[in-house]
Amino acid sequence: MAVEGLPGWLKPVNRLVKGLHKLGLRPGTIHLLSVPGRSSGQLRTTPVSPLTVDGRRYVLSPAPESDWVRNASAAGWGVLTQGRSKQKVRLEALPEVQDREKVLRAFPVEVPHGVQFFLRIGAVTGPTPDEFAAAASRSVVFEVIPV
Repeated sequence: MAVEGLPGWLKPVNRLVKGLHKLGLRPGTIHLLSVPGRSSGQLRTTPVSPLTVDGRRYVLSPAPESDWVRNASAAGWGVLTQGRSKQKVRLEALPEVQDREKVLRAFPVEVPHGVQFFLRIGAVTGPTPDEFAAAASRSVVFEVIPV
């Protein structure tokens, strides 16, 4: 099931999450990822929920055509922020589906509050690790590597 466009409520919710983050309120595992825009070069920020699998850190998206994914793919780097802590990172997309499956399989266990987002946008049909792994061919996973 491919994600066809993102829902209209996503931008206002992302703005709210970014505002809460600036106030020091960090819901769940949410961090802010800033990556340079493809055209402007200005940092563009989106909420993400990094997860760690086998000692490596990842961020992912079920919407490969989203702006932040395209910007991250083009730039290959970003700034990951949690509270007052900022870290410059390299972002390396995992090209192999089986590598993405492993990370996606861990997502509903490691980031349970993120499951509803995947369900609401139609990226998965159920909340199980197997359902998430099945979405690997349609999802983007970046390894987050500190610089």
